[in-house]
Amino acid sequence: MSTEHDLRESAMTQGAPGAVSISSGMEGRDSSGTEPTLGALLSDMTTELSQLMRQEVSLAKAELKEEASKGAKGAGMLGAAAVTAYLALLMLSFAAAWALASVMPTGLAFLLMGLAFLAAAAVLGKQGKERMSKVSPVPEQTIETLKEDVQWAKAPTR
Repeated sequence: MSTEHDLRESAMTQGAPGAVSISSGMEGRDSSGTEPTLGALLSDMTTELSQLMRQEVSLAKAELKEEASKGAKGAGMLGAAAVTAYLALLMLSFAAAWALASVMPTGLAFLLMGLAFLAAAAVLGKQGKERMSKVSPVPEQTIETLKEDVQWAKAPTR
């Protein structure tokens, strides 16, 4: 599993969302090599800030999409567990009714099938619950990068 730093490094080299590019400060210089004007500096700053915000939004979207996918898989397993539990209840009900009506091997067979469905429902429910517990609705990586951006913006420049 790659770290946030690895993701950012690969994003920077590929120009992907989440990439942060730092300019050299040379964009505002004219051909004579003089210092950039205030207007040029402000223009560069707003352009880079705008690009940074777009990248942060793209990163948040990607994180939320990934977490929603995990949640959907867990919800699917919980749905399968519910259907299987319903079938187990149906089978156990038939088995109990037939077993009470007349003590015959047929009722015992239905009872065993009901227990098998119940066991399957328990396994699916446990797996679904485990997957749902791993889902985080908060875009952690985006929050961290926004905190870094705030710290960077607060830092005095030279």
